[in-house]
Formats: sequence, C-alpha cells, structure tokens
Amino acid sequence: MADGTLTAPRALRRWSGLPVAARIAIVYVAARLVTTAFFLLASALAVPGSRFGASPSLGSFVVGWDATWYWFTAVNGYPDVLPRTAAGLVSENQWAFMPVHAYLSAAVGLPLGSWGAGALVISLVAGYLSCLVLHRMLRPRIGARAAFWAVLLFSCAPLAAMFQVGYAESLFLLWMLLALDAVLRRRYGLLYLLIPLMGFTRPGVLAFALFLGLFGIWRFATRVREPLRIREVVHIIGTGALAVIVGFAWQVIAGVVTGDPNAYLATELAWRRNWLPGGDSGFVPFEGFVQAAAFWFTSWGLGPVVGYVVLAASVVVIAVLLVANRPVRRLGVELRLWSASYLLYILLVFFPQSSIFRLLLPLSPLWGAVAVPRSKLWRFGVLAVSLLAQWWWIYNMYALGYTYWQIP
Repeated sequence: MADGTLTAPRALRRWSGLPVAARIAIVYVAARLVTTAFFLLASALAVPGSRFGASPSLGSFVVGWDATWYWFTAVNGYPDVLPRTAAGLVSENQWAFMPVHAYLSAAVGLPLGSWGAGALVISLVAGYLSCLVLHRMLRPRIGARAAFWAVLLFSCAPLAAMFQVGYAESLFLLWMLLALDAVLRRRYGLLYLLIPLMGFTRPGVLAFALFLGLFGIWRFATRVREPLRIREVVHIIGTGALAVIVGFAWQVIAGVVTGDPNAYLATELAWRRNWLPGGDSGFVPFEGFVQAAAFWFTSWGLGPVVGYVVLAASVVVIAVLLVANRPVRRLGVELRLWSASYLLYILLVFFPQSSIFRLLLPLSPLWGAVAVPRSKLWRFGVLAVSLLAQWWWIYNMYALGYTYWQIP
C-alpha cells in the first residue's frame, strides 16, 4: 500500500526533474503518434472516390495537396512563361509557392531517398523546435505550468497534422516564433536573418512588417517605462523596412522572370477562380472576405446579408478579445499586436475557404491564453476537443477530400 501511495509522487518528481526540452519532446512525440494513428485510420477509411484513392499510404498523405506543388517546384523550378487557361487567363503554377521549403526539403531528402522524406523531417523537427520557442516565450508571461499546457495544446491542435506533411507551415511557424521571441527579448539583430527566411518560406511577412510598425509606435508611447534608445529605433525601422521589401520581393522576382509585372497576383487569383468562376477583376484589399461572406452564406441558404453581418460582428468580437480579454492580455502587448497584425493581413488579402484554418496557424501564441485558466476540466476539455477536431480535419481532408470544401 505504501509503495502504491508513493508511486505517483515519485513519478511526478521524476517528471518534474526532467529538463524542459525533454518533457516537451515526450509530449510532442506522443502527440505525433496520435496524429499518425489518425492518418492510419484515415487511410483505412479512405473512399475510392477521394483524392488519394482507397487505402493510401502515409507517404502519399505527406506529399498530398499543396505539398505536391512544393515537390513540383523543387523538381521543375519556376516557369518563365506563365501557363494559361483556354480563356487566356493565368492558371495555377509554382509562383504561388515560395522556394525555401521546396528546395530545403529536396536537400534534406537527398540522402533520405525522396523529397517527401526530407519534407517530413523538416516539418517534424520544425514543429518540435516551435514548441521549445513557444514555451520560452510564454513562460515569463503566464507561468511554467500554463506555458507547458499551451505547448501540449499546440502539439495536439486541430491542425497539428501540419507537423507531419510536406507543407511549409511548420517551418514558417518556427521562423515566425523565433522572430517574435527576438522582439520580446529585444534581440533585433536576429530579425535580419529571420525576416528573409519567413518571407521566402510562405506568404505572411508583410503581417510582420505591420507588427513591427505597431510595435515601434507602442515602444515610443511607452518609452518612459522602458527607455527607447536610438539603436533600438534604428533596428525597429530597419527590420520593418526589410520586412516590407522582402514582402514585395517575390512579386518583383516573378515579374522580372516572366516579364509580367502581375505574375504573382494573377497566379494567386487563379486559385480564387476555383471558388468564384469569372472572378478575374484583380486584387482588391478586403474584397476576398466580403465575397466569401456572400458565397458561403448563400451556399448555406442564409443569404449574403447575413454573411456580411456575421463578418462585421466577428471582426468586432475578435478586436474586443484582443484588447480586453484577461487571459489574452496576460500574453503581453507584443503578442497581441502580432495577432492583430496577422488577422488584419488575412482580412486584407485572403479569400476564406477550407484552407482558412491552416492559415490561422501563425496565431499559435494565442494557445497561451487558452491555457491560462487553471481548471483541469477546462484544460482537458480543450485538449479533447482539439483532438476530436484534428481527427475531423484529417478525415475530411485526407480520407475524403473529394468535394470543394475538403481542401487543406
């Protein structure tokens, strides 16, 4: 009886005595095993009419959907002549996919025998390193226990399958979290490396440019509490300018290579035409969300007006949460400014469809706010809901994936 009484406290002490990196590694590996089980179940349940066919392998999931485009880019490079549809419009092509993930996966995969193996290793490793950075960012703000729970929820999140497929999300998350951590620590020199890595891994660095602008304004407004030295001002302005330059550089590169200044935007809009046939009017800021509100709510039989109202109400509610919600406020001004900047960026440029959940991954620091409540019922409840949502997503996107809203 005494041994049984002492077993749990002894195990707890041993667990607490492990280095944080080891504890996070154990949790992360366990989460990846759960995701692997979900993928295996999805393979068993895959229908013949799905994108992957009946009984697909785990390897086919790794290189499925957009991962195929990254592989195709690594093998074929970028076209100097834009492909066109029968109507003469620019069609889907590699210019929508940034080069870092594509070519880095090819390099890592060379000794492993395939591009997919390299992409999987990068996603897995970047996911684990992201957990370490997230914990380091959150611990001083919400405490060690809550920070660890945030990492656990992050590892088991509804879109945690991104840590096991050949998408660029995992690698971008690592660069982004490292960049945010550099700002939190006022180590701005790291940003001169991380900003180009972010910008050429996947779209989103312009959101970081906005964040740096807002952060600079906040630092100036609070310079009495925390002295603002000239060197810091130079770094904030310099890295902000770099983020803007990098953010538009890919458009310039695509234009120079193809001879079409509109090559990148036309390529991105080619995907939007899959949702809105005939939508060839060009890019207009905020238009994507407005169009999507009408599209989706009409599809659901509720009409466009309801969609517009829900969109406006959602923007207001999210803004209030970022400003006034106590758990969110505990994350600190910097992480709230990043969340606001990224959400505004998405609102500006994106047409929301089934990929919207994946595009919200850069908001992962907000898991810290979810982990703040100390209730075990709350934390385990969120964990259970996250795992159920992860299975739902994998089942629809990989076991099925045969209709327009089942695209990851």
